[in-house]
Amino acid sequence: MIHPTAIIDKSASIDNSATIGPYSIIGADVQIAAGTTIGPHVVINGPAIIGKNNRIFQFASIGEMPQDKKYAGESTRLVIGDNNVIREYCTISRGTVQDQGITRVGSDNWIMAYVHIAHDCQIGSHTIFANSATLAGHVIIEDYAILGGFTLVHQFCKIGAHCFTGMNSVISQDVPPYLMIAGHMARPYGINSEGLKRRGFSSETLSALKKAYKIIYRSGNSLEQAIAELMELGKQHRDVAYLADFLKGSTRGILR
Repeated sequence: MIHPTAIIDKSASIDNSATIGPYSIIGADVQIAAGTTIGPHVVINGPAIIGKNNRIFQFASIGEMPQDKKYAGESTRLVIGDNNVIREYCTISRGTVQDQGITRVGSDNWIMAYVHIAHDCQIGSHTIFANSATLAGHVIIEDYAILGGFTLVHQFCKIGAHCFTGMNSVISQDVPPYLMIAGHMARPYGINSEGLKRRGFSSETLSALKKAYKIIYRSGNSLEQAIAELMELGKQHRDVAYLADFLKGSTRGILR
């Protein structure tokens, strides 16, 4: 159902089962899939692809041009998956040609009010962004990460899977998977044990990840030494191997 006060560009493609609320504006080259609900006073600009069964609340701004002085009107995109909740006043920008030209948001994410996801960010699935979490451009957030309220992430940082950030965290380097971090500037505070237990991680895996944490943060190792030890431990524990690969791939250096 499309409310009669909504303004829909003639090039937009909207599934018959989608709902567009009062006074919302759907711009050119926007695709909205089945079951998605757009609340009142939402603005969605394209090119943008929005998947199935999303719920976007009032006053959100989705797919607007990037806040980047280098942007010169190039055709870039926003791609959003399925089953996401995007609350009031969220802003999610399209990409830039300086990167892949696409901002991506996966599926089953819970994005609370006033969250900002800047150009070229790559968001996984099953994440939670508490109120006013803010990502600069080119940030990567992996699956099941939870960002506390008012978390700030510097451009080009990568937040690993299953991380948990405390409220008001300020992050300027990569955060390895499975960690809890907090502070201004953010510091590590151990493994996100409670979150991992809730997601079915075994006690054996938790013990291995705690050992890996000590190798990185408590043993006085250089990063290279820590990676070498983790690679050995990772032969028995795939989650530790994934952690070692994350460290090897870091370009900004890890939060330590």
